[in-house]
Order: sequence, then C-alpha cells, then structure tokens
Amino acid sequence: MPRKFLVVVDDSPEFEGALRYAARRARSTGGHVVMLRVIPPAASDAHWAGVREEIERQTRAEAESTLNGWAAEAAERSGSTPILLIERGDAQGCIRKVVGEDPDIKILVLAAGSNAPGPLVAAVVKQGAAFTGRKLPVTIVPGELTEKEIEDLA
Repeated sequence: MPRKFLVVVDDSPEFEGALRYAARRARSTGGHVVMLRVIPPAASDAHWAGVREEIERQTRAEAESTLNGWAAEAAERSGSTPILLIERGDAQGCIRKVVGEDPDIKILVLAAGSNAPGPLVAAVVKQGAAFTGRKLPVTIVPGELTEKEIEDLA
C-alpha cells in the first residue's frame, strides 16, 4: 500500500504550509494525503438535545465544507484524491484513533507558527511516541515556508 501523510486541518494560517508539504511529499513518493478535521465533542445536556443535534449537524457541515474546500488543492498538488476524515473529540485523541485504525499512515505532518508552537506541536515534543500511540515520524513544517522552499524540501 502507498504511504499516507496525515495532515490535521485547522484554521491556523500555518496549516496551508503543512498541506502543501504533505501533498508534495505524497506526489514525490507515490503516496496519498489524509486530511483530518477535528470537531469539538458534543455537549451532554439532555435538556437541550434538540439544540445540541442542530449544533452538531451545523458543525459537521462546516467541517465537510472546510475539507472539501482544501481537497481540490491537495488533489492538484499530490496527484491523487485525498482521503477526508472528520472526527469528534479532542485533537490528540482523534489523531491517535485515526493512526491506530490505519497502519498505512506513515507520517504525521503538522504546521508550526513562527511565534510559538501550537498545542499539537507542543504535545508531540512533550510526549514523543506516546502522542500517537505508535512509533510514527512527525514532520513539523514552518508555516512561513515559501512554495519554492517546500518544493526543495519535499
């Protein structure tokens, strides 16, 4: 099976650099991009069940729209259709679940800003292999890389 590059789709300005890098690496290695959008866990207040269901529906629709918006770029850059995933929960738990279910995911690609690492990068540095639940290389892509720099690196 071709190797898969997992990218966590978030709203940070650095995300696009991670996606470009993962797509370029996928193209150069004959792999695929897996795009994961994590949505927050649902509230558990039964009294507001109807409202909660509507919020969950809207949150999922927004996640689908975001993934679909980036999927065309990932496909064009990687040369193959990306795999789109939506998981509900905390980001680290969702990453661990996705990685645990798909042994073809070989690299986790995260973006880092120039000011400070985000929570996922900080957790990877602190926890090491325990972060994903298995030995998995993590590539941290500086968000300010240019297109040319990504091309040279990937």
